[in-house]
Formats: sequence, structure tokens, C-alpha cells
Amino acid sequence: MDVFKEYLGKIDNPDHRERTEEVLVWIMERFPNLEPKIAWNQPMFTDHGTFIIGFSVAKKHMAVAPESVGITNFSKEIIEAGYDHTKELIRIKWDSAVDFSLLETIIEFNIVDKEECSTFWRK
Repeated sequence: MDVFKEYLGKIDNPDHRERTEEVLVWIMERFPNLEPKIAWNQPMFTDHGTFIIGFSVAKKHMAVAPESVGITNFSKEIIEAGYDHTKELIRIKWDSAVDFSLLETIIEFNIVDKEECSTFWRK
């Protein structure tokens, strides 16, 4: 978790910091094969050098960025979970529960879908 320590320390709201840490720790425990890193000043996870998922924090929500393919494939489930989304990110409001099952599904999809990917981003 040391890789995210400085990032988490910059989150002023303790509840937002705790929620963000909870999600990042959960991913590290559930997907120990993913490499945690900070890039573009945001926590993210990669697999064999390719992007799997990233996060950022805003005043009203935590943003989850699984690339647009991940969002497109799970748009219905994202909406059913009560989250809104754009083409590139999912917004989880701070007062909403994190749907870890959905997060797991999206991460697993990206790992499998990008298994043969040799670039950081999908082309």
C-alpha cells in the first residue's frame, strides 16, 4: 500500500480517504497479480504493462476509469448499481455503497480482454 500512501495523504476529507483506501486495498487483495502504481497523479492498476483500471477523487464522487470498452460492456450494470457514467469513467458518489461485485466483474473483463494487449491503452 506504500505506493498509494502519498496520494491518499492528499485527500482532505477523511471519509473520502478511507473509502478510496478501502477500494484500493480490496483490489490489491483480490487481484494480487495486478501492479499498483501512480501515473498521471492517479492510482491505477496494470497487468503486464497494460492499463486495467484507474481511480481519481472529486468533491462529490470517486471516479473509476476502466477504459471505454469496460464501460460500454457493463453500462446496464453500472446504471443498475445506481452510478452514472461517461464514455471514460464511472462516478460513485461518496454517499453510495461500492458495488464490489461489479468492480470485480469489470476488472476481470479487462484482464481477460487485454491478455494479448501489448500497449498501455487499447488501440
